[in-house]
Amino acid sequence: MILASASSLPLILTVLAALAYMLPAALVNRISVRASHLWVGTAWLLQGAVLALGLMGEPPHFGFATALSVTAWLVAAVYALESLIYPQLPTRWTLSTIGAVAVLLAYIFPGGVMPVSTSVWLPVHLAFGVACYGLFGMAVVHAWFMNLAEKRIRLGKDTHSGLPLLTLERLTYRFVGAGFVLLSATLLVGMLFGEVVYGHAWRWDHKTVFSVLSWIAFAILLIGRIGFGWRGKRAAGVLYMGSAFLLLAYVGSRFVMEIILGRTA
Repeated sequence: MILASASSLPLILTVLAALAYMLPAALVNRISVRASHLWVGTAWLLQGAVLALGLMGEPPHFGFATALSVTAWLVAAVYALESLIYPQLPTRWTLSTIGAVAVLLAYIFPGGVMPVSTSVWLPVHLAFGVACYGLFGMAVVHAWFMNLAEKRIRLGKDTHSGLPLLTLERLTYRFVGAGFVLLSATLLVGMLFGEVVYGHAWRWDHKTVFSVLSWIAFAILLIGRIGFGWRGKRAAGVLYMGSAFLLLAYVGSRFVMEIILGRTA
């Protein structure tokens, strides 16, 4: 009975987290902002508990869906902290829906058993990579807000709702800059890890190719921003392209391996 209860705990926490995320999204016009924040905060804590059980369990599991869930969890955490500094940030029920989908996917597709680390660089590489996903996830969210603000201005709608356009732009590039530094460190640590485990720094597989492509895209974006004053749709397009490459680098590769090829190792 105790073993059965322990094995069902991740399912119970997953369902509760998904429901807590979805409730404020479903009752968007019938629930107060304070109540919605309480529900989302509860969902965030439950999702964190589910992730901890998977990543610190015996044995720990990790895969494409877990990476998505950790990214959504980090984005929600940063967004909540940012909302304390900028109360004008709109409450986006889309983010709650993404959180619910991510936590459910992580339970349905738990990934493979994480190998015993043969190098101290492996956990560092994974930690940097996950944090990198979170930072660029926040950059994409702010670029989306920025595009919506530009659309409101063009249509002559209320321009005083939400954060000012220039503030959104500044925050977007701060996240891009921080993410680029962390992505560079992730690639460097990946080289060191590859040198120790495989005897050579680079394995030119899909993950490496897409990671390098994302690094190039973000480098072009920052050069265009600093040197040529890029902004608006052009800059957002490069950001979305780089983020898509980064998503394909790990999540896309693991999705193909786990779901299409049926390999979890």
